[in-house]
Amino acid sequence: QVQLVESGGGLVQAGGSLRLSCVASGRINNWDVMGWLRQAPGKERKFVAAIAWSAGSTLYADFVKGRFTISRDNAKKTFYLQMNSLKPEDTAIYYCAVSTRGGLIAVPSHYNSWGQGTQVTVSS
Repeated sequence: QVQLVESGGGLVQAGGSLRLSCVASGRINNWDVMGWLRQAPGKERKFVAAIAWSAGSTLYADFVKGRFTISRDNAKKTFYLQMNSLKPEDTAIYYCAVSTRGGLIAVPSHYNSWGQGTQVTVSS
């Protein structure tokens, strides 16, 4: 099973940018999909973006399209979420996750390994 450690969260003003990183250790399969999900206080966890580890194809939630970019560095076993034009409604705990089930799926339950989460706070 893969272990994940996020970093890069913090406090930023609206319109600013942050880059989250997630370092994976353990076995990564070619069919694995890496994802970013978030959970705001009192709300359910939501899918943000995903990238296929081998092919590099991506999927985004509508509410981040054009603002967030997911990428990966296979050699470093690390994937990233570049967040631009941040809004106060982007405030949440961001989790990186891996799905060993294959397929770019925007459903949190599809992911079966999770990082500990990193707080992102966007002030207005």
